[in-house]
Amino acid sequence: MQNQHRYIVVEGPIGVGKTSLTKKLADSFGFELLLEQAAKNPFLAQFYRNPRRYALSTQLSFLMQRAQQVQNFRQIDLFHNAHIADFIIDKDRLFAELTLNKEELKLYHQIFDHLTIDAPRPDLVIYLQAPVDILRDRIGKRGIDYEQQIRDEYLIELSESYTRYFYNYNESAILTVNTQSVDLVNNPQDYAALLTEIGQTCSGRHYFNQSSLPY
Repeated sequence: MQNQHRYIVVEGPIGVGKTSLTKKLADSFGFELLLEQAAKNPFLAQFYRNPRRYALSTQLSFLMQRAQQVQNFRQIDLFHNAHIADFIIDKDRLFAELTLNKEELKLYHQIFDHLTIDAPRPDLVIYLQAPVDILRDRIGKRGIDYEQQIRDEYLIELSESYTRYFYNYNESAILTVNTQSVDLVNNPQDYAALLTEIGQTCSGRHYFNQSSLPY
């Protein structure tokens, strides 16, 4: 299946299904995958058990990991190899601002600025949304032990941070997808409708939800 985009990012809060959709889209379009490596962060499990103690180490570990991925990505010829990722580097700041205290955040920003990260701009960002109760249900179903420690308050704050960020986002075309009433991974009709929407999204801000479906 062909489309005009050479670099797509799928984003959204924990549990919204971005990695599953990213993999499915990569298979449909024949794109190469660039996936976040959360399981390789040695501090993440401790963070969910004790957020205050492990916030800074967890965030800096993610920052260095994502910066390395972006650096490697900069060397890729997007004209010959189209890619799809399940993270955007700017999301790192969202988590930092949510979890770090004032002095830690100051240090984080100093390190971030020193890295001089020059990430490629996506042609399209697919921003997935879902209510917190659905996020909680999906987190429970995928059964990752340390994720069961995530507080509902944290999910609410994180979802609100994503909403604010993408409300003001204008770097790329953006397709906001309400995943509450559609199953993009297991329902072929929902997924086909999304593929059509992606093919028609060239610039600006667009929305996909139940009312977008042709049935």
